[in-house]
Amino acid sequence: MTKIVDYFMTPGSPWTFLGHARLREICALHNASIRIKPIDVGAKVFPVSGGLPLPKRAPQRQAYRLVELERWRKLRGIALNLQPKHFPTPVDEACRLIIAADQLHGQDGAMRLAENLMQALWVQERNIGDTPTLRAIVHESGLEVDALYHQIPQTHQPFDAYTQEAIERNVFGVPWYLFQDEPFWGQDRLDFLERALAAS
Repeated sequence: MTKIVDYFMTPGSPWTFLGHARLREICALHNASIRIKPIDVGAKVFPVSGGLPLPKRAPQRQAYRLVELERWRKLRGIALNLQPKHFPTPVDEACRLIIAADQLHGQDGAMRLAENLMQALWVQERNIGDTPTLRAIVHESGLEVDALYHQIPQTHQPFDAYTQEAIERNVFGVPWYLFQDEPFWGQDRLDFLERALAAS
């Protein structure tokens, strides 16, 4: 039986970045495919699920978020900036480029581009809301820049569809992994996902 993990994500999430490489490792180990599904979390998922964008959260929650990010970046060995220069920044174009990469190059191309986009934002202090920067990252990912941008019009419907699917499947945050209809919210639940994959 084919194992497939639905991966609801946004490059604007440090938690998504912290789990991205580990997700790839787990799925490779257990011969599982990844369906990467960028979604519009802030504008569409949060309003119907009770979530709040970071600037609107209580100071206590914002402070504890930094504590947890520090713990997890040490554990994962990732040089993640806790308060990057270009955050928050619009990520719709970045999400659509990930979808375009998936359409043209499949899972590997999309996952590689997603990782490089998150590296740019969370490690390299680059603005992934800026088109010239995005074009550079696409090129650095070994993908044809003009081809991906030509594909952008074909990504609007999937982006909206993935977001609506997330809402219908009770997603309320990212990263969110679904395997055989079992939900796993957050990169700190990847061990449970791995157990599910191993048992299937």
